[in-house]
Amino acid sequence: MALDSADAAAAGEFIRAAKPTHPSLIDAHYEVARAYNMVNVPTAVWVDEEGRIVRPNEMAFADNRWIEYTKFDMTRYLEALRDWAERGAQSAYVLAAKERRRRLPLPTAEHALAAATFRLAEHLHETGHPEAAVAFFKRAQALQPESWCFKRQAWALTDAETFYGTNFQKEVAALAGRPYYTPLDLGG
Repeated sequence: MALDSADAAAAGEFIRAAKPTHPSLIDAHYEVARAYNMVNVPTAVWVDEEGRIVRPNEMAFADNRWIEYTKFDMTRYLEALRDWAERGAQSAYVLAAKERRRRLPLPTAEHALAAATFRLAEHLHETGHPEAAVAFFKRAQALQPESWCFKRQAWALTDAETFYGTNFQKEVAALAGRPYYTPLDLGG
């Protein structure tokens, strides 16, 4: 599933290039991101055959091309994913219910306000008022500063340099080497 306010105009080319054999969804209004308090992409959620979450949202990449930003070697994660695909509920990487609840980042009232503010900004942008949307994009980011989804989409939909005085590369550089993802915890 792609999270992208620009809908198929932005995410469609990647889906077509991947030639998936499964349904591919585009969450243009961040419904899933809000429901599960996802703050960056890519994010993975492991859902078993019964529709139960066995690992809540966490950073996940298909390879190590972004290791400079994530500071995490994905090799072990991909091995864990393969182990789960092979062993199902018997995989050591399937989390116990108590641990799943502990790791699931529940949204706060402030996060809900940030999401509503972000949605208002998207609406203004979609209806031909991109400059009016900027104040609401900025407010959503201030309400939930850990949400790189809000930052990245606002910057993609408007001119980041002009309206925010920044861009993705500058923001990552400002972290001075600290990862902008919560580090993965695979145990052991």
